[in-house]
Amino acid sequence: MCGRYTLTSDSERIEERFVCNTSGLSYTSRYNIAPTQPVLALINNEDNATRRAGFLRWGLIPSWAEDPSIGNTMINARSETLAEKPSFKRALRKRRCLIVADGFYEWKKEGKAETPKTLKTPKTLKTPMYIGLQSR
Repeated sequence: MCGRYTLTSDSERIEERFVCNTSGLSYTSRYNIAPTQPVLALINNEDNATRRAGFLRWGLIPSWAEDPSIGNTMINARSETLAEKPSFKRALRKRRCLIVADGFYEWKKEGKAETPKTLKTPKTLKTPMYIGLQSR
């Protein structure tokens, strides 16, 4: 994943693409979603047959963590090592979710300054998503 992303798709498009209900959520387009902020996620219900839309805080807090502020730095994980790292193992097995996004930022270095460059996904991909892990 990245350090910032966008979600500008309307709720009807999200409901159609992911077969979920977003009613009751206070949802608006967002152009600069950052770590520690609430993010729109598709969460499996207990039956694992249905999913619901809801907000999760961006930043994983491992079950063993005493200080929840560790989640401020645990915002991304490498897919190659997810199953090995103690921080992610349990969440990978039991608490996966989808993070809805339609664009992200990469940073272009120009001398000493870094400039954000928005990368939008083609409309033919509908609304893409990232795979997420839920904390406790």
